Amino acid sequence: MEAATTLAEQVGLSQALQALGVPRSSYYRAGQPKPRPTMRPKPGRAPSQAEKSEVRDLLNSERFCDRSPPQVYATLLDEGRYVCHWRTMYRILALQDEVRERRNQLRPPRYKKPELLATAPNQLWSWDITKLRGPEKWTYYYVYVLLDVFSRYVVGWMIAPRESSVLAKELIQTSSQRQGIDQDGLVLHSDRGPSMTSKTVAQLLVDLGVEKSHSRPHVSNDNPYSEAQFKTMKYRGDYPDRFGSIEDARSWARGFFPWYNQEHHHTGLALMPPSVVHYGQAEAVRQARGEVLSVAYQAHPERFVRGLPQVPQVPDAVWINKPEGSSCPEDCGEILLGGVEVPSSRGHAASGVGERAGACSVQRRPTLVEAAEDEQRWGAGALPAPRH
Repeated sequence: MEAATTLAEQVGLSQALQALGVPRSSYYRAGQPKPRPTMRPKPGRAPSQAEKSEVRDLLNSERFCDRSPPQVYATLLDEGRYVCHWRTMYRILALQDEVRERRNQLRPPRYKKPELLATAPNQLWSWDITKLRGPEKWTYYYVYVLLDVFSRYVVGWMIAPRESSVLAKELIQTSSQRQGIDQDGLVLHSDRGPSMTSKTVAQLLVDLGVEKSHSRPHVSNDNPYSEAQFKTMKYRGDYPDRFGSIEDARSWARGFFPWYNQEHHHTGLALMPPSVVHYGQAEAVRQARGEVLSVAYQAHPERFVRGLPQVPQVPDAVWINKPEGSSCPEDCGEILLGGVEVPSSRGHAASGVGERAGACSVQRRPTLVEAAEDEQRWGAGALPAPRH
């Protein structure tokens, strides 16, 4: 209000309030003196302090300590005794903070929010299972999808007639071998589904040296990348309402996942396909796009009012639940990856597969050409049909 008063001396009160967006009533109300707080007078019919102590001792006595005030009130009336109304009993207990639920109540534990960071491919994977509707009601097929969080590349997928921890183990193990994941180099994040929390999968992750991470119960935001990938899949124009059979579903998926990895221009990756980012080709594609824009700018500079257009870069870091107030990982000496500290440095976005700052030590992975040939042969990450 001081700013309004100062400005009013120059342009007038009405224009000052309008410029600052302050209602006239609020301005005048703020200028009025505030009344001093007054203590509420004690009612003359209120019980004395001695009577309050007597009622409290009675309610906490061995006879009535397990009864509610209405029960105590009725019991005393039946005995021909009146001390006070049961609402007054509640008020006396509330003054001593003795009003609470007496029964043992289930209090859900507070789970720690997962905070995971990926600065290169094959550091952080996310996986989930979704349903595909079958030919009849209550008939479903289950899609298992392993997703690299940094590049959004689907490193493994499978369609099965049921949800099984054994099938999930086979998918994770095969995908890890194909990607050349070394010991202690990967964090696998998922929700708390039965397959994700099963002992079979947990033992496999221990054998592979993979650190596991789970979402908080009933919090879908803790696994956003898998959920977003499922939405992209189910919002495709050729996605059918129902699949005629499990082979029909697998046939459709063999066309979708290569498209998603090789052709889908992801908005979270500066419109790069996931395979380009996953196999270290993002900087070359970015430079090629920059040359095209440069030629277009030189031909018609008047159409670009802000000057030469710049090609956006692929994010250097991808978070699951980024901590509030955290700085860019390039400004830190150490970064946190699933609870494990790993060194960080600049320039990792344009590095090759063998050298990436903060990346795990990996064995030889297939090149982009080899991956494309494999996808044309049997689909990206698809496993053989499970035995029934």
